Amino acid sequence: MTEPTTTDVARLIDHTLLKPEATRADVEALVAEAAELGTFSVCVSPSMLPLQVPDGLAVAVVAGFPSGKHLSSTKAAEAAAAVADGADEVDMVIDVGAALEGRYDAVQADVAAVRAAVPAPHVLKVIIESAALTDEAIVGVCRAAVAAGADFVKTSTGFHPAGGASEHAVRLMASTVGPGVGVKASGGVRTLEQARAMIAAGATRLGVSGSRALLGGGPAEGSY
Repeated sequence: MTEPTTTDVARLIDHTLLKPEATRADVEALVAEAAELGTFSVCVSPSMLPLQVPDGLAVAVVAGFPSGKHLSSTKAAEAAAAVADGADEVDMVIDVGAALEGRYDAVQADVAAVRAAVPAPHVLKVIIESAALTDEAIVGVCRAAVAAGADFVKTSTGFHPAGGASEHAVRLMASTVGPGVGVKASGGVRTLEQARAMIAAGATRLGVSGSRALLGGGPAEGSY
């Protein structure tokens, strides 16, 4: 397999700003930087919508973020509002406690509720907080997400104290969901070397806040 170039890596990045203190000026700067760097999308909080973005730059928004401890109906309503405001993709957070309890049917129902509110061609990514889960739970929630119609499974919010993405988790997630569902590695992906390692492990999308630094253009920022 040929090592991905910086341009290849950039096209897999959701250029992300989810800090609570983010301002509209910060998000405008994020969009401009994403366009300059050639990332796939920007990923922002739903209150930042609607966004003016150049052609070719997708808009991703989070739902049930960052705890996942929202009612499924609340996550679905948040996702539906985001799509109505122009979001192309929604990154929802599961109830991690339900996963730890082995209640994968509840996780599936949660994802299905949001999927119903975000019909194709809109993309639904499911954040599982892999660092907080056992391997068994990672497999269980990935299967539940696929059964509910998710387009991607995603490692982390980047806000959980247990940590972010790992090559092991990405590899396990990719082998569980198979080639028809994407895997997004997010949380602590700060260098080009780390990004390439995640891609080699099976990641098909990357969540990055310090994209300029990762791609070789400036100092690192953030932890997402």
